Amino acid sequence: MVKAQKISTQSKKIRNHYIKQLLLVLAILIALNWVVSLFYTRIDLTSDKRFTLSQATRNILKKIDHPAHFNVYLKGSFPAGFQRLERETKEMLEEFRAYNHNISFSFINPSESTDPKTRERIYQNLVSEGLNPTNLQVKTKSGLQQQLIFPGALVSYNGKKLPLSLLENQINVPPEEVLNHSVENLEYLFAVALYRLMQTHESRIGWIQGQGEPLGKDVADILQTLHNNYNLTTVQLTNNSESKLLTVSVDSVFPAFKALIIAKPSQKFTDQEKFALDQYIMYGGKVLWFIDPVLASMDSIRTSRSEQTVAIDQGLGLQELLFRYGIRLNKDLIMDLNATPIPVKTGQIGSQAQINMLPWYYFPLISPQSKNPIVRNINSIQMQFVSSIDTMAVKGVKKTILLKSSPYTGIEDVPGIVSLAILREKPSPQFFAGPGKTVAVLLEGKFSSDYTNRLVSNMLDPYIPFIKKSKPTAMIVVSDGDVVRNQLQVPGNDPLPLGYDQFTGTTYGNKQLVLNALSYLTEGPELLSLRSRELKLRMLDKTKINNELLQWQLINTLIPLLYIFVLSFIFVQIRKRKFGS
Repeated sequence: MVKAQKISTQSKKIRNHYIKQLLLVLAILIALNWVVSLFYTRIDLTSDKRFTLSQATRNILKKIDHPAHFNVYLKGSFPAGFQRLERETKEMLEEFRAYNHNISFSFINPSESTDPKTRERIYQNLVSEGLNPTNLQVKTKSGLQQQLIFPGALVSYNGKKLPLSLLENQINVPPEEVLNHSVENLEYLFAVALYRLMQTHESRIGWIQGQGEPLGKDVADILQTLHNNYNLTTVQLTNNSESKLLTVSVDSVFPAFKALIIAKPSQKFTDQEKFALDQYIMYGGKVLWFIDPVLASMDSIRTSRSEQTVAIDQGLGLQELLFRYGIRLNKDLIMDLNATPIPVKTGQIGSQAQINMLPWYYFPLISPQSKNPIVRNINSIQMQFVSSIDTMAVKGVKKTILLKSSPYTGIEDVPGIVSLAILREKPSPQFFAGPGKTVAVLLEGKFSSDYTNRLVSNMLDPYIPFIKKSKPTAMIVVSDGDVVRNQLQVPGNDPLPLGYDQFTGTTYGNKQLVLNALSYLTEGPELLSLRSRELKLRMLDKTKINNELLQWQLINTLIPLLYIFVLSFIFVQIRKRKFGS
C-alpha cells in the first residue's frame, strides 16, 4: 500500500513536471511570436528565391499610401499550366500584400455566368478596358472544347486604372516555357503598374519631326500607346532647336524631355539640328534612335513593272555624330533566311491571281538572344530593310548588343538592286553563311561632343553654355525605322496594332521593344531589371513517367507508410526500455 502511494506520488510529480515544461514552452513560444510580430521578416528557402521581392519592388510598395486593388481574371477550370500561372500570380500578390496592407486582390471568373448574354457583356467590358482574350482548348468528358479566357488583370489605384496582360506571347517557344516566362515577369508587371499609377506627372517624351519622319496612320498605334503611358510631345527641329530640347533655369540647364524618339527620318539633318541633338545628349538627355541608313521601299517594288528597286544611301548626315558616340551604321542591307513571309503573286489561274506566302529575305525576323531586360523574353522583332551596325571603342562608353540577325545571314552592299526575283531562286548556302549581324545596341556612359574643336559660335545659344563631355546618360540605336510602323488594314486602310502582321495573323514584339527601351531610358535600369528574374523550369520527364508509372506510384505510396512504421517501432522500443522497469 505504501509502495503504491509512493508510485502515485512520483507519477504526479513527473506529470506536474511535464505540465510545467509544456506551459513554459508555450509561454516562450507566445512571447517569441509576439516579439517577432513587431518586426516584419520572411524567410525564402527556395534556390531561385522566387518568394523574395527585389529592392526596387519594395521601394515602390513603401510609397503605396492608398488602397491598390488587383482584379485578376484567372479563375476557372484550366489546364495544369494555367493553374500554375494562377497559383503563382496569387502567391506574388500575397507577397505584395505582406509588404503593404494597402494591396488587395480578387480572382474573378469572367465565364462564371450561365447566361450567354451576360457573359458576352462581361467579355466586351473587359476588351474595352484593354484586356485581350485567348482561346484555350480544354479537355472535358465529351472531348476537347474551346474556352475563352482573359489571362490578365486590371489594377486600380487612386482613381486610375491600368490593364495588364499576364501571358507572354512568344513565337516558336514551347507552351511550358511561355508560361514560365510569364511567371518570371509577374513581379515586373505588377511593380511597373503600381509605379506608373503612382506618378502624378507623366514622363515627358519628345517625338522628333521635321526630317520626313512618318506621322499619322503609319505610326498611329505606337503614338496612341505612348500617349497612354507618357506625356508625348512632337518637336520640330527647326530654328532655335537647342532651346526646344533644353530648359534653362536660374542656375542650371537640363533636358526638357526624359527621352527623345527619332523614328525613321528620311531627310538630311542640318548642322544646327545635329548640334541641338548633340548638346541635348551632353546635358544628360537620352535618345531612342530608329534609323534607316539605306533607302529601300516595298512600294517602289510593287509599283515597278520589273518588280525591283534600287537601294541607295539615305544621306541623313548622322554618320559622324553617331560615330563619335561609338556607333557606325553601315551602308548595306541584311538578308536573312529567318525572314517574315510576304504575299507574292506566283501565277495566274484564269482571271484569278495565285498568291503565296514566301519568306522575304530583306525582312529579317530577329529573335532576341540577349539576357538584357530590354529584350529578354519578348517576342521576335519584325524588321524591314535593316542595315548592320558596327561598334567603335570609345573611352567611357559601355556598349551592349541587344539584337542580332540569325546565323543564316548575308550582306548586300549599297547601292544595289532589290528584286522579288530572288524568291524564285534557291538561296545560296555560301551567301547565307553568316555570322549574325548587330541591328540594335545600347550605349551608356559619358559621351564626347561631335562639335569639340569645331567652330560653333554661329550655333550657340547665349543662355546655354557649350559642353564637350556629357553627363552620364544612355541611348539605344536600332538600324531600322520600320520597327515603329504599323500595318494598314487591307482593305480599309485602318491602322492595325504595332507588330501585328495581317498576312500571317502573328503578333511580333515590336511594340514591347519600344516600350521596354523607353522604360529603360526614362525609369532607369533598376525597375526593368526585374525582367531578368529567372525561375528554373523543373519539368517532369514524360517518357520516364509513362514507362515507370507503377514503380513511382508504389514508391510514393509505400515509402511514407514504411517510414512511419519504422519510426513508430523505434519509439515504442525506446518507451519500453525507459519505463519497462
